[in-house]
Amino acid sequence: MYGYRLGAIGIVITFFTIIFSTVLMPMVLFQPKPSHHGNDYSTETVGDATRGRRIYIREGCFYCHTQFTRLQDRGYGPLVQAGDYVYETPHQLGTARTGPDLTNEGGRFPSQWQKAHLVQPRAVKPGSIMPSFSYLSDEDMNDLVAYIQSLGNKRIPEHYVEAPAEYTDTTPAGQALLARRHVDTKATASANAGRGIYTQNCAACHGLDGRGNGPNSITLEKKPANFTRPFYKQYSDEMWFYRTSEGVAGTRMPRWNQILTEEQRWYVVAYLKTLQKDAEETVDKLEDVEKVEQIKLPALTHEEYEPHTGGGE
Repeated sequence: MYGYRLGAIGIVITFFTIIFSTVLMPMVLFQPKPSHHGNDYSTETVGDATRGRRIYIREGCFYCHTQFTRLQDRGYGPLVQAGDYVYETPHQLGTARTGPDLTNEGGRFPSQWQKAHLVQPRAVKPGSIMPSFSYLSDEDMNDLVAYIQSLGNKRIPEHYVEAPAEYTDTTPAGQALLARRHVDTKATASANAGRGIYTQNCAACHGLDGRGNGPNSITLEKKPANFTRPFYKQYSDEMWFYRTSEGVAGTRMPRWNQILTEEQRWYVVAYLKTLQKDAEETVDKLEDVEKVEQIKLPALTHEEYEPHTGGGE
């Protein structure tokens, strides 16, 4: 009996030692410095975003959207740091990615696009399972958009997405890749060469003119990307090459680096860059819900489909 008591006491001591060292001590000793990517929602400088954060919590947005980027989350932007969450009490990390991660969502799309997406998600993202929040008042909607636009403090100001480091000149692998490149993606001759490769390998899904309406598209649950969208003007050559090479997770798109040579993929990039249309107007007023169907950024016809969202973008 005495031995059992000692064993029980040992288990209890071990348990509380673990809790003390892994939970209580870090709470007291770990005091990260605030990151410039975070927002102090207790101040007046973020105004509407403070109220928008409450609406975000109230509407349960964190059930489907996370707010943390990990090493394996390619295409979501820079990794988060502890200092990003200093002002987050409680934090909105989330537990599932039914929708895309929102860590760096701020500045990726115009505010009017965000409003249209909240009012009628499938109008701007065909196939989306996100519910409509059209019942929100104008004030609540504007506050929620302000909060979304504050996420990440616009740490990605130039491009919606960035290619992984191994495809850019920031790493030895990327530098070697770019050094091997000899295709001028701005040249008409390169685009013409790329069109033939595209027609043979990509048109079956993406369509001859890149609108995502190829004959195979009707059989795909996740519709092929519509490359005519103004959205794609933000893609760098490296981002195009990355997507062409590795495909899009969660879709039927193959990894063309297993099939096409680097030279062929660069030619495809040159052609893809010629497909984008000019930006067109979005809705101006939340009340004009019926106008959402006329939004052209991104285009809204049934044949024009949403590309990957990078999440569960």
